[in-house]
Amino acid sequence: MIARLWRGWTAVERAAEYVDYVNRTGVADLRATDGNVGVYVLRRDVEDDRTEFAVLSLWESREAIVAFAGEDIEVARFYPQDDDFLVQREWTCAHYEVEPSP
Repeated sequence: MIARLWRGWTAVERAAEYVDYVNRTGVADLRATDGNVGVYVLRRDVEDDRTEFAVLSLWESREAIVAFAGEDIEVARFYPQDDDFLVQREWTCAHYEVEPSP
């Protein structure tokens, strides 16, 4: 299994609205892609005026990630209103092999 991680930041006052938006767009598309085995949206306030989001998705294979992200899986996928919400973002995603726990 492979974990895919992306991070972005919103203004604190827009964090709840962004959760709704990301669930309707990115999370819905992630879950609808064959080979996706889970999606988690993590959030934390990091400064007085910013909330950090991390979207962690779990995948059966690299091929499944390609079906969602395109051939260059390192490039993050964005949606039309992301510019309205995000005050900072990572343009790439990190990928990790998920090791089984005993």
